[in-house]
Parts: sequence; structure tokens; C-alpha cells
Amino acid sequence: MGNILQFSSPTPPKFGFEKVRKRTRSASGARDQLNLFGHAKASPGKVLRLTTDMSPFEEALRLDEKEDPRAAKAYRKSIDAGDCVADAYCNLGILESRAGNPPKAFDCFTNSLKHDPRHFESHYNLGNLYFEESNFRLARMHYEIAIELDPTFSNIYFNLGLVHALSDNLKAAVNSLGTYRKLAPADEARKADQLLASLKLSMTNLR
Repeated sequence: MGNILQFSSPTPPKFGFEKVRKRTRSASGARDQLNLFGHAKASPGKVLRLTTDMSPFEEALRLDEKEDPRAAKAYRKSIDAGDCVADAYCNLGILESRAGNPPKAFDCFTNSLKHDPRHFESHYNLGNLYFEESNFRLARMHYEIAIELDPTFSNIYFNLGLVHALSDNLKAAVNSLGTYRKLAPADEARKADQLLASLKLSMTNLR
């Protein structure tokens, strides 16, 4: 086993968890948004009552976005109701992790994948949890699966680059971070510059 790379400066922090936002539903079960500028037939001066028709998952997400402590309970209600189960487990896992309960977070993300083995956010978030546990092999595996599911999400490449660097796979780290720089907005891409320079210097010294 190679020596773990020692950075000349503190290791830059990885990108954090990715929350599931509102899903686009199929036409048969769609909940279309109200078109305020449509051709509603109403008499002049008549008040139109706008009703909210939120699913259990949408209600949980609304609470989550407001950082309402009731969000966790609402996600469990969504799961019990069979509404967006994989998504609800994923977002609940993020809440459990932030609450300092990694085992519960792992359980939530794995339950999400039981309901949807190709759930992008859960693979990415599991990669983050394994990263935090210094289990770089499993972190890499879940990041790589997430890349297969969405190869345009730049943050994965940055985190994967850190995993490769900390596993002493310098060439793979440089490649991943290079991809991150291509995909990320210019102001964010600079986050990788110092790390890339350090990695390339290490590769030169090893020759």
C-alpha cells in the first residue's frame, strides 16, 4: 500500500450532501402548477380560491427548506404513505447526518437505494458518508456510480479527486479535478487550483 499523500496545505473541504428537490412526475400522475396567467373563466371581480394540493413528500420538502424541525417527521409520513419513498429516505438521511446520527443516515440512504437502486442523490450522499468515515474504497464506488447516473454534476468529481488524492492515486486525482474544473462555474473551479498544483508537484517529485 502506498503512502498517503500529505498536503502542503490543509485538505480543502469536500462538497456536502445533495438534497432531492421536487420530482417531475409522469403525465398520468402530474400535479401541474397553477398558471396564474392562463385563461381562467371567472366573472369580473370574482375571487378565485387558490388551493394547495401538496403530496406528503412536497409538504416535507417545504418544511425542510424552511429548516423546520418537523421535516423529519414529515419525511417519515411520506415514506409511510408510499409517496416518493426513495426521495424521502434520501432527504431524511441528510437530516439524520446533520443531527449527528451517522448510523441512521446510512440506514436511510441504503433504504433509499432499496427502493431505487439508481437513485443519484443517495449514491452521492453515501459517498460523502463513507468519505467522512475514511472508507475511501466505498466512497469511490458510490461516487463512480453517481457519475454514471449524472456525469454532468461537477461536485462529484471534486470529491472523487480528494478520495483519489488521499488514497495516493495522484494521476486519477488530477484527472478527476481536471474534469471538475471543466464542468464547474469559473468562480467555483478555482477551488481546485491549489490542490491540482500540489498534486502535479508531487507527481513530478516522484519521477
